[in-house]
Amino acid sequence: MADPVTAPWPCEIPLSQVDRGAVKLRLEPSEEQRSAIAKQLGIVSLEALSAEVFLTSWLDGAEVSGVLRARVVQTCSATADDFETPIDARFNLRVLPANSENAPQEEFGDLGADPDGDDPPDVLEGQTVDVSGYVIEHLALELDPFPRKPGAVFVQPPEPVELSPFAALKGLNLKDDQG
Repeated sequence: MADPVTAPWPCEIPLSQVDRGAVKLRLEPSEEQRSAIAKQLGIVSLEALSAEVFLTSWLDGAEVSGVLRARVVQTCSATADDFETPIDARFNLRVLPANSENAPQEEFGDLGADPDGDDPPDVLEGQTVDVSGYVIEHLALELDPFPRKPGAVFVQPPEPVELSPFAALKGLNLKDDQG
């Protein structure tokens, strides 16, 4: 297979292009684009992000698989220090066009989904696959919602001894200052 083609960010690929043969892409957003992604994800910064994404034809849609590598800076939930974390993740999903007869039919109250089975395919809004959107989505799934710097330990502050509603009034000087 040929080397991946470096694609501009953001990247959308028409399903018709995937129908003509597998598409292999390399995505690397610019520093300015990484800054916007960091803001979108609520992290301090996104120092690096690259992804290799492979799209192949699947039914009347596409199978999207890839590897993303990133270096994210987050704030430690225990110490409030910023720290960097490397991310190296694989992802795989399937997409179908909105008008596909293969698209899953939503049934309310259907609890028969197999938690260990494959995820149902995503239904696209049009005829294009938002490749960069899927990269960001899978990066977001890799982020720790409560990031902790290695070795950081949360120390519980001591509980106040007196929890009476009048405790705060004890410290006030209530003497009449007129004299």
